[in-house]
Amino acid sequence: MKQIFEYEEKAGRLELFIRIIYSFIIGIVLMVYGFIAGICMFIQFFVVLILGRRSQTLSDLIQGYLEYYVHILPYTSFMTDERPGIFPSPVTIYEEEKV
Repeated sequence: MKQIFEYEEKAGRLELFIRIIYSFIIGIVLMVYGFIAGICMFIQFFVVLILGRRSQTLSDLIQGYLEYYVHILPYTSFMTDERPGIFPSPVTIYEEEKV
């Protein structure tokens, strides 16, 4: 299984310049998605306060935002040259259980 944050020695100079424009576009998508996720967090607060339970739909949207953010971090942090998709796609984030 490939890790999300993995060291890569090889780096492309051309990709460095493409990354500037591509990161700007990703930043716009992330900003809009983050705004929507923030509204969902606000609504989720009141759902928990009033009903005493969480909304699955709101949780899924917030989780999707966080997964997308983690998915684009290696590219925007100059850790990899592998371009992520502009629009969110499912990403598996796992944590190994301690024995």
